[in-house]
Amino acid sequence: MMHVPHERSLSPPPVVTIEESPPTVAMHTEHRHHATEDVHSTAVHPPSHFPPDVRRMQNARVGCGERVRVLKRPNGDFSPRIIRGRFSSDSEKIPTYDLVEPIHFLFVRIVKARALSPSESPYVRIQTSNCLVKSKHAIFRPGEPTANPEWHQVFALDHNKADPGSATLEISVWDGPSDKFLGGVLFDLSEVPMRDPPDSPLAPQWYRLDGCADQNTGKVYGDIQLAVWIGTQADDAFPESWSTEAPFVSHTRSKVYQSPKLWYLRVSVIEAQDLQICSNLPPLTAPDIRVKAQLSFQSVRTRRGSMNNHSSSFFWYEDLVFIAGEPLDDQLILLVVDSTAKDAILLGHVAVPLSSIEQRFDERHVPAKWLPLDGGNNSSYRGRIHIRLCLEGGYHVLDEAAHVCSDFRPTAKQLWKPAVGILELGILGARGLLPMKSKGAGKGSTDAYCVAKYGKKWVRTRTITDSFDPRWNEQYTWQVYDPCTVLTIGVFDNWRMFADVAEEKPDYRIGKVRIRVSTLESNKVYTNSYPLLVLSRTGPKKMGEIEVAIRFACPSLLPETCAIYGQPLLPRMHYLRPLGVAQQEALRLAATKMVAAWLARSEPPLGSEVVRYMLDSDSHNWSMRKSKANWFRIVAVLAWAFGLAKWIDDIRRWRNAVTTILVHVLYLVLVWFPDLIVPTGFLYVFLIGVWYYRFRPKIPAGMDTRLSQAEMVDPDELDEEFDTIPSSKPPEIIRVRYDRLRTLAARVQTVLGDFATQGERVQALVSWRDPRATKLFIGVCLIVTVVLYTVPPKMVAVALGFYFLRHPMFRDPMPPASLNFFRRLPSLSDRLM
Repeated sequence: MMHVPHERSLSPPPVVTIEESPPTVAMHTEHRHHATEDVHSTAVHPPSHFPPDVRRMQNARVGCGERVRVLKRPNGDFSPRIIRGRFSSDSEKIPTYDLVEPIHFLFVRIVKARALSPSESPYVRIQTSNCLVKSKHAIFRPGEPTANPEWHQVFALDHNKADPGSATLEISVWDGPSDKFLGGVLFDLSEVPMRDPPDSPLAPQWYRLDGCADQNTGKVYGDIQLAVWIGTQADDAFPESWSTEAPFVSHTRSKVYQSPKLWYLRVSVIEAQDLQICSNLPPLTAPDIRVKAQLSFQSVRTRRGSMNNHSSSFFWYEDLVFIAGEPLDDQLILLVVDSTAKDAILLGHVAVPLSSIEQRFDERHVPAKWLPLDGGNNSSYRGRIHIRLCLEGGYHVLDEAAHVCSDFRPTAKQLWKPAVGILELGILGARGLLPMKSKGAGKGSTDAYCVAKYGKKWVRTRTITDSFDPRWNEQYTWQVYDPCTVLTIGVFDNWRMFADVAEEKPDYRIGKVRIRVSTLESNKVYTNSYPLLVLSRTGPKKMGEIEVAIRFACPSLLPETCAIYGQPLLPRMHYLRPLGVAQQEALRLAATKMVAAWLARSEPPLGSEVVRYMLDSDSHNWSMRKSKANWFRIVAVLAWAFGLAKWIDDIRRWRNAVTTILVHVLYLVLVWFPDLIVPTGFLYVFLIGVWYYRFRPKIPAGMDTRLSQAEMVDPDELDEEFDTIPSSKPPEIIRVRYDRLRTLAARVQTVLGDFATQGERVQALVSWRDPRATKLFIGVCLIVTVVLYTVPPKMVAVALGFYFLRHPMFRDPMPPASLNFFRRLPSLSDRLM
């Protein structure tokens, strides 16, 4: 509140309450010693965009005694202010780690010690009321005294908040060979601080070791540097910590993996010249020259080259496609081989480093190159080959089956579009897992961990040892670039942690679940339990259940996300220069193998059996069960058409007279007002969609044993599905399965022949294969033409509709003449041998 003086005495001066400065106004102020200021009343008309209180203050006459309230910061530039546009209260940011239950751990970070008593290999022992763990043996830096050992190890011990207040933590240092006590530190757990992310890590401190006095001098030796705090599984130190739930650290930690960046390598083999071909060929024998390309474990061969009669050049004009993974440190090897004789002869070869090959992101032309062929030890000229090489960055390299793909982005990051949302997955735990291994005296045991894969990001939870109901409570996030993708979650039993260094023990699959992101509502949390099913030679088996919480955070739903549904599923190059189906499947298997080899080099490794199972590498193998499942899927899709045909037949037969009459009335309305046909059809579709909203799925669906035809599958069919290629079964079993396959193929052959017959009968209407039938058909067409030119179309439509819907008493039970005429038309089946 400010006092405003004037030249003559006035009634109580105006009082101005200042809270925040208004929009910029030209006001002249002068600060005085007692914080007074002269306010001069001038006839200034403020702009209309100012707030009413500001305009009223500027137009107020001095001495009127009116109180004016203005919003202004009380202390000018020295008061707090709101930052607009960066952090707002209505932000769409979702709090992290809110999908899982927090599990509290007691973290102990052991860093190093100094000035210890003489020892050979000290280690640290950590003990609480319910836990006792030991660190690894200390390491010594070169040049440092042996009294200054280092450990650099973090422990995550189970912590129960209900522990009594007198609970303590004992950290002691011992000598390994002699088991001599070197000193210790005692902590009161009630005084241990709590750390919640995003707090920075707690700084380690030096603590003096107590209880270790030298008998000669009576002095205490040594300090230890450590940090102790209480946190949750969201702590940054948790993934690298030694946990009481998983003592086998090397193979039990939770990790995040990234798939390698894969490219399509296109090799266009054009021409080869000056090849040194064997001259003693038999007469009229053309040489069989082929080019064989090799990249890592991939090998592809061209077809036979065509020879120019006017020169010794060979032409192929063929594209070979490989999978290349970063880092591009491999070499592409091209071999020119003469396969004319029984034994192939190498005419020359050339090696091209992948790092020297040009990369392209679109369909621009890449120039071809002439490369000289090397003949091995003989350095003489062996010819040259004309090829075009490029790394295709505009394709998406498929490493998953197309129907369960989790990513469709091209290889080149420059072509990526912005993300439309975030997928959050909380892996809560599993229930009722079956024992996977025996643990002495016939007791079963399961050491389970979970793997989730979406896009190029793989996540792996920590392994919970010896538990049938493990609780992971770990949360992970992925960026979503296309909602029409699938998240895959698998559970495995850890065997590698028990294997020796030179021994390879594959992890055993427990089951997996797929969740399609497009079936999730935006910003809704789904917390569900899914059965873990495994199909074995004896049939489907439930291995337990997995509990997950999932949320698709999509703040910008309408503009960006909905626009994706109108865009192509795959990148542009897949449509400009498409790959063949068989070629793409072969490349997918190669990509799967490369991803498995890449992830196997991580620590802890993801085994190749885990990667193949998650990527469905065997999804295209033959299976009688899958064939039946696909057949029943087709039947289910066509069920609506059969239902519509049955409903129309009931209308024709007057099963319900009221419904049939209403259909007659509707038909008359649509015929008389044809403009209503299209909007009425769309209105019916809209009403059907609204009606089915009541029956929408409430939770994302998991594996369906009934849809997979796994409930009543024949054991022999399952045994055939799990058979290797080539088969490892006795000849008798193979003969029986072959005969069964021939029977099924005969049925398919008959159905395909029936389809071909109907199409050929349609062609026979005007092909004059049956002259009398063609004369009758074109004569009827002429009569129909004259009738339609003379009679109004609406009258014709009404007559045909009422004739089709006539009462059964006016209908002949025999097939109509038109159908009899069509069935008598000839087909080409009589020409088959």
